[in-house]
Amino acid sequence: MLHTILQVEDDPNDVFLFEHAMRKVGVVNPIQVATDGQQAIDYLNGVGRFSDRKLFPLPCLVLLDLKLPYVMGLDVLKWIRGQTGTSRVVVLLSASGQETDIAAAYRLGANGFLIKPSEASKLQDIARSIRDYWLIQNTPPPEMSSQVPMEGTVSLEIAPANFSTLSITRRGTDKPAGELTTRNGRPKGGS
Repeated sequence: MLHTILQVEDDPNDVFLFEHAMRKVGVVNPIQVATDGQQAIDYLNGVGRFSDRKLFPLPCLVLLDLKLPYVMGLDVLKWIRGQTGTSRVVVLLSASGQETDIAAAYRLGANGFLIKPSEASKLQDIARSIRDYWLIQNTPPPEMSSQVPMEGTVSLEIAPANFSTLSITRRGTDKPAGELTTRNGRPKGGS
């Protein structure tokens, strides 16, 4: 099964040129397009017209433009990183080469930042880089949703202690199973 790529781009010419470049370098993965930031969020949330995951599967890679209608690219990135249970690979693909944009993208959790070339002919080099690294060489982190869910009821009794957050791991692994934070950062019954 080929994993889907989500391209978030409002310029139809850029969408066409990028898809053409990807096909020219041999990428046959399905490419879904969101033409604005809100559409990208709706797609990733699986709401509205994107609710059918067979037609709109979660992507292995999100290629995100900075300048988008409705919700800007950095706000989409911030939203993605704020979601639990996702580990999307998000690469900014933007015409902006401003250091402030690049720094902001990485600060918000971008996995990469590629600058769109001004010449369409150079777009194949970018497509080849995406193919080679993000689709072939890179091993993305496993999805939280693919972890084996805990079954049944879990009860937990905690003696009073000085903690504000308790991390819970699954037996036999170092993978997190949950977290318990008490009100006001104090254990129940604490002072």
